[in-house]
Amino acid sequence: IDVQKLDCDFLVFSGHKIYGPTGTGILYGKEEILNEMPPFEGGGDMIKSVSFFGTTYNDLPFKFEAGTPNIAGCVALGTAIKYVQDLGIEKIKAYETELLNYATEKLSAIEGLKIYGTSKHKSSVISFLLDGIHPYDVGVILDNQGIAIRTGHHCAQPVMDYYNITGTCRASFAFYNTKEEIDILAEGILKAKKMLS
Repeated sequence: IDVQKLDCDFLVFSGHKIYGPTGTGILYGKEEILNEMPPFEGGGDMIKSVSFFGTTYNDLPFKFEAGTPNIAGCVALGTAIKYVQDLGIEKIKAYETELLNYATEKLSAIEGLKIYGTSKHKSSVISFLLDGIHPYDVGVILDNQGIAIRTGHHCAQPVMDYYNITGTCRASFAFYNTKEEIDILAEGILKAKKMLS
């Protein structure tokens, strides 16, 4: 991503979204904005000098580096980024699109299942509900079968309010998933539907 071409003030992403460890990420900020901002934490390398009369903050990026950095997490994030670069983002995208299309076809065939979010150009995520069944109940039954999905409002409460629903079930697919796993998901949903209807 060319932040200068975008002319963005800030750019942020979470490390776990690119297969890195949780609690890691990237924050880019324009130098002039970061220089104007005061630190929000204190300690460690963020101080250039301290006296009884005042504090001088360190130069960027140290000004915002309070305490001991997550060195192991940063190294692991770098490794995750290299891994994705070596695989090739376009290759990953093509395979995940193939999985998304396959999953959409399989889940759409389940009577009483409604998919939320049907844009032509979307990431490999399917949010869905089964008629009259709370998403949490579906999630628990799938979990008991060893099938991992998310349930709830997924940090998108206004979207749930727009659709007048309490939340959804969400299945996410990545380059390490298979079509066979999607078949297992569909079978698990059918089992949940039978148990809860």
